[in-house]
Amino acid sequence: MHKGTVLSVDDDENLQIVIEQYLEDDGYTVLKAGDVKTALEKTDSSALDVILLDLVLPDGEGLSLIPQFRSKSSAAIIVVSGKSETTEKIVCLEMGADDYITKPFEMRELSARIRAVQRRMAPAANEEDKSSPLKKAEKIRFDGGWVLDRTQYQLYNPEGKSVDLTTGEFKMMEALVVAAHRALSREHLFDLTRDGSYDSYDRAIDIQIARIRKKIGDDTKSPKTIKTVRGVGYMFCGTIDT
Repeated sequence: MHKGTVLSVDDDENLQIVIEQYLEDDGYTVLKAGDVKTALEKTDSSALDVILLDLVLPDGEGLSLIPQFRSKSSAAIIVVSGKSETTEKIVCLEMGADDYITKPFEMRELSARIRAVQRRMAPAANEEDKSSPLKKAEKIRFDGGWVLDRTQYQLYNPEGKSVDLTTGEFKMMEALVVAAHRALSREHLFDLTRDGSYDSYDRAIDIQIARIRKKIGDDTKSPKTIKTVRGVGYMFCGTIDT
């Protein structure tokens, strides 16, 4: 079971290897950054659940990254630092960090803290989803004429003709449209549309996306409606008609 995507920001390569191996064995996808520049690039290009942040980086202070992460991502931030001063911890928490763990630490504790911040973040995410008007809409119109009819499990093109989507394809299209302009991971799409555990080598999601693109006339080489988000999954980029 995929538990989420973690970005580890630290210039200690040996520690990065240990964190990556442990958390990936525990069910997480781990991305790594050794400096401020790479960390910001990863945040822009990836849908993150948790960020592990060291305070001392070769091209800047990790502390300055906290507000930048907050403006770019809703991921929980855990400061991972060799500094144990109470003042340092308070400053980090007041700047927006969700937790603080002092080096050296046991990997079991790090994993437990990650799960804890994910639990705290979950209620807010659920409330946001429930408040979305698209969650309750029976019909969703987009791109000047397309209609996703959730009562009939049908997708209609601008000419009013039904696009022949399978049930799995419809569920995937529905998930993408409801989360318009938000990247959804392959694992998340799998959980929404399939039963059973996700296999990272299973290309079923990619194959279904390719079929949907073909059926809606989205250019497979340069798609505009369903875009690939490298290292994450897919994102619906159409315009929702309100």
